[in-house]
Amino acid sequence: MTPPSGKPAILRFENVCVSFDGVPALTDLSLEAVEGESRVILGAAGSGKTVLLKTAMGLVRPDSGRVLVFGKDLTTLRERDLFEVRSRIGMLFQESALFDSLTIEENVAYPLLNQRSIRFPKQQVHQRVEEALDFVELGGTLEKWPSELSGGMRRRAAIARAVVTNPPLLLYDSPTAGLDPITAQTIIALIVKERDLNKTTTLLVTHRYQDGNLIANFRYNSKQGVLEPARNGDRGAARTIFMVLREGRLVFEGDQNRLEASSDQYVRKFVKPREK
Repeated sequence: MTPPSGKPAILRFENVCVSFDGVPALTDLSLEAVEGESRVILGAAGSGKTVLLKTAMGLVRPDSGRVLVFGKDLTTLRERDLFEVRSRIGMLFQESALFDSLTIEENVAYPLLNQRSIRFPKQQVHQRVEEALDFVELGGTLEKWPSELSGGMRRRAAIARAVVTNPPLLLYDSPTAGLDPITAQTIIALIVKERDLNKTTTLLVTHRYQDGNLIANFRYNSKQGVLEPARNGDRGAARTIFMVLREGRLVFEGDQNRLEASSDQYVRKFVKPREK
């Protein structure tokens, strides 16, 4: 299905319900993310944000409704048939989730070597890993262990692992949690860089409104290698939609202006209006 924007739908939820031991985690959730679009997902702890990402990956099966990724209905696929779909999705888990027993090079190479549907030539793995680490400005860390890196560097290594396969869909689960403001901004800058260079569709769960503000209002200047404020004329090139979840229900969906104008008291708890 191609939405009215003319861009193909990368991810689509149709009235999705998920529960655990009878307790609802997602209730009648519908959304559609198109190519190159960013979605910033806000909400209280336990509101279903991480469950949404895991459902998009096919790691959680819905009780009802449909989840379509790249046009394929995950709810009808067998587990082994999900491998091909997952190979086209990059995921940054909470707290990075690097393998402590593997070097940084081995961590980043893991998707290339272990996702059977990718079939990446082994002789090219080292070069691709180097490129991914250079992308996140971690060149020279290939032989280091995760324990030798700072929290921010581990997060950047995890981004390298998420993008090493050049996936068209990227899911980030609280990528700036626990980081100082400067390091957090560096992480978001890398996410914007990946989005703008490769036109990826991005879903980002965050507790920091600043993260969404950067994604919505900044673009990556590839010539100068820096983020810069988006001009009015190019904001639409990478549309950003904000979503707010409450107890598994989608209670807000729209752009930043509508979000900041909302009078809903729950929604407003996650908003820090921009300075005029």
